[in-house]
Amino acid sequence: MYLKQKRLNVAFRCAFVVLLVLMNAIASKVTAQNTVDDAASEGAFYQGLQADEFMTTWLLLGPIPVSDSETKPDEDTQKKAFAADFTVEAGIHPVTGSTHQIKDDEYMWRLVQAESDIVNLVEVYGQKDFVIAYAWAEIEMPETTMVLLGIGSDDGVKVWLNGELIHENWIGRPVKEDDDIVPVTLREGRNLLLLKVQNMQFDWGFACRALGPESLAERFIAAAGKGDLDDLELFLSHDVDINATKYGLTALHYAKMRGREDAVKFLLEKGADPNIEMPSKEAIVDAMFNEVIKDDSSGAAVLVAQNGEILYEKGFGFANLEHHVPVTPETKFRIGSITKQFTAAAILKLQEEGSLSVDDSLSKFLTDYPRGNEVTIHHLLTHTSGIHSYTNKPNFMETVTAEVKPEDLIDSFKDDDFDFDPGEKWLYNNSGYFLLGYIVEKVSGESFGDYLKNHFFEPLGMKNTGVHHWSLILEHEATGYSYKNGKFQKALNWDMSRAGGAGALYSTVGDLYRWNEAIFNGKALSESSLEASFTPVTLNDGSKANAMGGEYGYGWGIAERRGMQEIAHGGGLNGWSAYLSRYPEANFTVVVLSNCLPPPPGVNPTRMAHDIAEVYLWEQMAKRESFATDTTVESHIYDAYVGKYAYAILKVTKEDNRVFAELTGQPKFEIFPKSETEFFWKVVDAQITFVKNEEGEVVYAIHRQGGREFEAPKLKEESPANVDSTAAYVGRYAYAVLTVTKEGDRLFAEMTGQPKFEIFPKSETEFFWKVIDAQVTFVKDENDDVVKVIHHQGGMEIEAPKIK
Repeated sequence: MYLKQKRLNVAFRCAFVVLLVLMNAIASKVTAQNTVDDAASEGAFYQGLQADEFMTTWLLLGPIPVSDSETKPDEDTQKKAFAADFTVEAGIHPVTGSTHQIKDDEYMWRLVQAESDIVNLVEVYGQKDFVIAYAWAEIEMPETTMVLLGIGSDDGVKVWLNGELIHENWIGRPVKEDDDIVPVTLREGRNLLLLKVQNMQFDWGFACRALGPESLAERFIAAAGKGDLDDLELFLSHDVDINATKYGLTALHYAKMRGREDAVKFLLEKGADPNIEMPSKEAIVDAMFNEVIKDDSSGAAVLVAQNGEILYEKGFGFANLEHHVPVTPETKFRIGSITKQFTAAAILKLQEEGSLSVDDSLSKFLTDYPRGNEVTIHHLLTHTSGIHSYTNKPNFMETVTAEVKPEDLIDSFKDDDFDFDPGEKWLYNNSGYFLLGYIVEKVSGESFGDYLKNHFFEPLGMKNTGVHHWSLILEHEATGYSYKNGKFQKALNWDMSRAGGAGALYSTVGDLYRWNEAIFNGKALSESSLEASFTPVTLNDGSKANAMGGEYGYGWGIAERRGMQEIAHGGGLNGWSAYLSRYPEANFTVVVLSNCLPPPPGVNPTRMAHDIAEVYLWEQMAKRESFATDTTVESHIYDAYVGKYAYAILKVTKEDNRVFAELTGQPKFEIFPKSETEFFWKVVDAQITFVKNEEGEVVYAIHRQGGREFEAPKLKEESPANVDSTAAYVGRYAYAVLTVTKEGDRLFAEMTGQPKFEIFPKSETEFFWKVIDAQVTFVKDENDDVVKVIHHQGGMEIEAPKIK
């Protein structure tokens, strides 16, 4: 069962490997702002800039409406307002209380002191959509100094220094520190810094600082992991310590671990010390969790094992915040959709016993189920039945706390129209697995929980796993929390009768390790059952189902991660998030369980499990490319690439006060906020959780569908670009539709539902992103016309034909 989230857009690897981008509403790390009333202070003045310290005192002017119309401005109007500079003429020098005339209105400069690193303009001006604010500061420098300014903004930002425009970025995004790195030269004496921050919708704010040794080192190490040779060069030119560490890892260590061979070579050539010992794997994992799970935080339990030996097992944070009960490896968590592999195993066990067949029709067990004669157990197991998922029904979330009988829940969805004919498509479906749990009961004559206990849990020594029920008093049970607006609160408490075979189990990291060992060593199911479980489903037309960046068998997702097969499943519902993973060729298991969803910043079991796998297996994993911009590529060649290319991903739009998501080639559907940070579909069982960093900002989103989770940097909804039909590469390349624009001699790519990011030439036809590990190649025919693009990401490729 999965969660949903607020706001718009976020880049993340979705159903088909490209980044299914959804973004979302942000909770910034900002706290309140105070208007400074000290009459002695007339302006925002800095005597030099302290490295790594955010500039929190500013003179602010606003809020200035983007347009005079009362209707929502289109993107053209917003961009015109962004281009118009109302108050940047050289020589202005505002002080507190001075005014500025813009059109027919007069605005006053206010002195504001932010109480955190981010200046939260919503708290200064209130919630305002489609507005502009200016921020002014004066910096006195003892000598001419070159610095890197780190700028974060929600949304678009322009920067002037001493009357000269030095940076602009029309983009939709949350405030995230140092999103834009701007090299500047501060002259000796007075320097005048002016920022323009234009809000689209929802949150609004900015952050600014001069990067120093600590932040430069962190960015440098991250660039090494991304294989970003351009940024490595930039940071080295600003005297970053080439051997600085994070988690005890140097940039050289990190480049090796991430498989970036060219970055390794680059760093060695620049003088990185190859003799610095890499910290132990255990120390790295400790540091990863200690960084994001702070004091008085919900918790997580993690277990790592290989070849039947537990290598790492530990708990972090609290299982119960009110009583300060710590998480330990014995803590019991609800595991959501990881339940599905147990349900699938029960069905296969019954097949082994001769009690049923996966080829049996649903009508054999529920005689009155509409179209039940068309649906097989195989369809239910593989999410290809076409039955509408009950968790997507209107008002479903209003019912989840009430106990329900299985027959009543089935009655609530069995008359719903099918989403498609059985076997035609793949669509994650909780109804199918709820029905499977019910079939287990009907065929076995036991309750679902008793069947699992008698055939799996007890024989395998899983003493801490079972079907959750409100009446149970479980020893070492965690409490589920939600992290909202910077605070923990008890999560909506599902009655797990609503989840059944789709997600009703609780377990521990140790029991899930025992389960993986039993499954992958043939102690739970026969060889033929395992082969069926791990065989990707094939649709009626013979194609393999594209199941959110991978494939799907019977209750397990199958994907490739850096050249290694991963068989895994995630789980999530209010208050709970989980991930169980196996790398068969390495006999390697990772399990991460947490008791908070939406989670605190950085606590994402899926991402953390993947990071842990790299810590332990990186030497066995495939290498990755590194990237550097080819500065010899001339921009006139871009003209050949103008056009549209049909991918398959998600486009998100906001219409009035409603949010819609549209998968290329499918209808547009409304998505619904379950909370400020959770959105869900009603027509398909998919959800998004927007994840915050330690400052409380949303930095990426987790998309959940098909029993798997994928993440991506936070992206915010933005209208399609104002396309110049004569510009190079102009067009849409539907990852939900990729719009490529040329601005000057720079090339930008804007995924529907994402901000616009610059892409950089690796050659005349190959380009790469720096914000994500993805590349795109433009392919021409014999007439030198572009006919398609090939998108490369996550070890997979997608071809997208050009739309005429």
